[in-house]
Amino acid sequence: MSVKSQFLKKLQARQSAPVSLASKTQADIEEFRLRIMQLQEQMDSWLVDTGLNVEAFAVSVTDLLVEGGAFEIAGIVLRVDDRAVKFVPVFLYGQGVTGCVEATFHDRERMTPLGRLFMRSGTVNNWTFTPPGTLSRPRQCFDESTFFSLILALLP
Repeated sequence: MSVKSQFLKKLQARQSAPVSLASKTQADIEEFRLRIMQLQEQMDSWLVDTGLNVEAFAVSVTDLLVEGGAFEIAGIVLRVDDRAVKFVPVFLYGQGVTGCVEATFHDRERMTPLGRLFMRSGTVNNWTFTPPGTLSRPRQCFDESTFFSLILALLP
């Protein structure tokens, strides 16, 4: 066998080798962490000149489709007095989506779901938003307008 044939054989074997599930999952977890950090930076930029800042906090996400069953990631919270809007990662893999963050409003008396953000949904690779109870509706882009409509609850 010629050297060129050996090279081509090795190249073909390498290209056809499947990516291990564990390394794909690790890559998705790392992307989720990165995208949460970018989301926090985006929220901070939207809040310029308001005097408000978002904060990060640690979250342990349990996901049975992840090796080890759980991983650590940052959540995001915005507070005004005794009111808060939290963006908490809840799962990595779901039906047709990768990376889910639940938005909730908190005050002294109750917690109210505001909706869910999805990191990747089908072929869409930008954050999308779905209001609570409307999973079958098309997801909307999570933009500045959507963000401010969610945090409006912070101001009584």
